[in-house]
Amino acid sequence: MPKIIFIEKSGNRREVVAETGQTLLQVAWANGLDVEGACEGNMACSTCHLIVDKAWAGKLPAPSVDETDMLDLAYGVTGTSRLGCQIKVRPELDGLVVALPPMTRSMLG
Repeated sequence: MPKIIFIEKSGNRREVVAETGQTLLQVAWANGLDVEGACEGNMACSTCHLIVDKAWAGKLPAPSVDETDMLDLAYGVTGTSRLGCQIKVRPELDGLVVALPPMTRSMLG
């Protein structure tokens, strides 16, 4: 099973095992990471914003127009920002590195 490396807001690296087909949002939830996902992965918010490591950004499918529009609502967007609900784990993403942004816009409180 692929391993995904999350860089937490504190800078700690958390390497977790992911199931193929899960979204990065689901992986984060399953491992107790601080990723909100207020819309539960329906791409109706930007609270699952992640920053993909530059070395990996080109290995992912391009974001859709809807995803890009939703990222406009997120804090700290970078050139490699993506929504965790839109990236599905596949074997070739073994070792993918993503960072949680330093700030987020909470929809839950």
